Amino acid sequence: MLTRESAIPPGLPKKTESLCPECLAIIPATMRDDKGKVVMEKSCPKHGSFRDVVWSDVDMYLRAEKWAKDGVGVRDPLIPNAKQCPFDCGLCNLHLSHTGLANVDLTNRCNLKCPICFANANQAGYVFEPDYETVVGMLKILRAQKPVPTPAVQFSGGEPTIHPRFIDIIKAAHDMKFTQVQVATNGILFAKDVDFFQKASDAGLNTVYLQFDGLRHEIYKRARGADLLDMKKKVIENCRKVKRHPSIVLVPTIVKGLNDDQVWPILHYALENMDVVRGVNYQPVAFTGRISNEELEKGRYTIPDLAKDIEKQSNGMIKTTDWYPVPTVAAISELWVALYGDPRVTLTTHAHCGMATYMFVKDADHVIPVTRFVDVENLFTEIYQLAKKAEGKKVKLLSKVKAYNLLKKYLKEDELPEGMSKMDFLRSLKGIISDDTKGELVKFTWKMMYVGAMHFMDSYNYDVERVKRCMIHYTTPDGRIIPFCAYNSGPVYRTEVEKKFSVPLAEWRKQHGEEYT
Repeated sequence: MLTRESAIPPGLPKKTESLCPECLAIIPATMRDDKGKVVMEKSCPKHGSFRDVVWSDVDMYLRAEKWAKDGVGVRDPLIPNAKQCPFDCGLCNLHLSHTGLANVDLTNRCNLKCPICFANANQAGYVFEPDYETVVGMLKILRAQKPVPTPAVQFSGGEPTIHPRFIDIIKAAHDMKFTQVQVATNGILFAKDVDFFQKASDAGLNTVYLQFDGLRHEIYKRARGADLLDMKKKVIENCRKVKRHPSIVLVPTIVKGLNDDQVWPILHYALENMDVVRGVNYQPVAFTGRISNEELEKGRYTIPDLAKDIEKQSNGMIKTTDWYPVPTVAAISELWVALYGDPRVTLTTHAHCGMATYMFVKDADHVIPVTRFVDVENLFTEIYQLAKKAEGKKVKLLSKVKAYNLLKKYLKEDELPEGMSKMDFLRSLKGIISDDTKGELVKFTWKMMYVGAMHFMDSYNYDVERVKRCMIHYTTPDGRIIPFCAYNSGPVYRTEVEKKFSVPLAEWRKQHGEEYT
C-alpha cells in the first residue's frame, strides 16, 4: 500500500517544529487549544516569542486530523541522507509523499505588478526563464518519479503565458502523458487573443487556474494594482469560443478585510458559468515580511474562517460540515491499487493543508454537496479497510462487488438530488470500481463542481510536519523537486534557484527590450 497510519499523534496539545520568522532557525513549537482556536506558540532564543492562529476552529481541526494518512515517499530520492527538513530539499529521504501536482515556473517576468506577488522580475532585479529544452528535461524527471509518475503539471511564474515557447511547452507536457496540463495565469493573454487560447487548447491545455479575487473593481486595484474584473470575465467569455475548451478553475487569494466578503459571490459566479468553470480553489493569503503578533492575529484568515463565511454568505447552502481534508480520498487510490495493481496518485498531504467538497449542481441556486446524500465518514472508512484486505489477493472480483455494495450501503437514497436515481449516481462513480476509468456519463441535468481551499504557509505558521507531507512541488532546472512551502516560504528556495539560473534584468532588457519585466 502507498499509505500508512499517520505518525503525528492526534489531539491537542501537540509538539512540532517550526521556524523563527526572523532568522529562520528551526525551533520547537506547540499547538494548543486557546478558547476554541488552534494556536501555534514558539520561541527563538535570539528573537523572542511568536504566536499565531493556525486554525480558527478547534473542532474542525480535530475532525480533519481523523483522516490523516502518511505516504511512503519516493523511491531513490535525490537527497538520500537528509538530516533536517526543510533544509535538504530534493526530494529527500524524509519526505513522505510523492508529487501529486508539479509546478514549473516558466518565467519570473509578468505583465502585471501585483502588490501581493512574491515572484516578479522587477523586484528581483533578474530574469529567470528556462528555455524549452530545460523545461522538457524538468518534465521528464517528473514523469520518471516512482512509485507514481507525476500525473499533473501546472505551469506558473511570473506569468507563464508570456514565455516565448509556451504553446510548445504545453504540447510537450501533453505528449508526455500528463493527465492534467494546467496553467496558473492572470488571464490577460487569454482575454486579449482568443486564437492564442485556441492554440493552447489544441496543444493539450486541460485547465486554466485563473486568478479571480472577487466581483468588485476596487479589489483588483488594491490587490493587483489594476482594475482587472472586466478582463477576468473576458477570459471566461473567450473560453466559450474555444473548440474543446479547457476547464477554468477560479483561484481567489483571500485577504481578510479586502475580499473575505466575496467568498460566496465568487462561488456563485462560478456556478453561473458552469459550462466552462468547473471549480473554485480558495487560497487564504500568506504573510511575508515582519509583522507583530497583534497584526498577525488581526489579519490571519484560515480554512475554518473560509468555510464559515461560505456557510453564512450562502445561507447554509454549503455548511462547514460539508468540507473534508484532502487525505480523505486516499482510500479510493488504495482500493484502485489493490484491485488493479496500478499505482495511482494517493493524496497523503497533511490533514490541515487543505479541505474540499464536491457539489451536485442543477443551477446556481440549486446546489447539493455530496455529503448530504452520501455517508462520507463510514463509506471511506470501510473502503480503506476493504483496500487493505484486498491487497495482494489474486481474486479481485469479490472485492469489486463489495466496493459497489458499500457505495449502495452508504448512499442516502431519500436525500438524492431531484431527478437523480440511485443508479444514476452509482454509474457516475463506475470508474472507481471498474476498468472503465472514464466511468459512464450520467443522463441527468445535475453537474458536479469542485470547491477547495489550500492554505500555504508562511514563516509564522510554519509546520515542518506539513512540509514533509506536501504533494504540491516545484521542479527546478538542476533536477530538484521541492515542496511548495519550502520553495515560496521558510527557506525560500525560489530565490536560490532563480538567482542560479537567471540573467541580470539590465542585461535581459538590452537583449529583449522592456516588455513584461
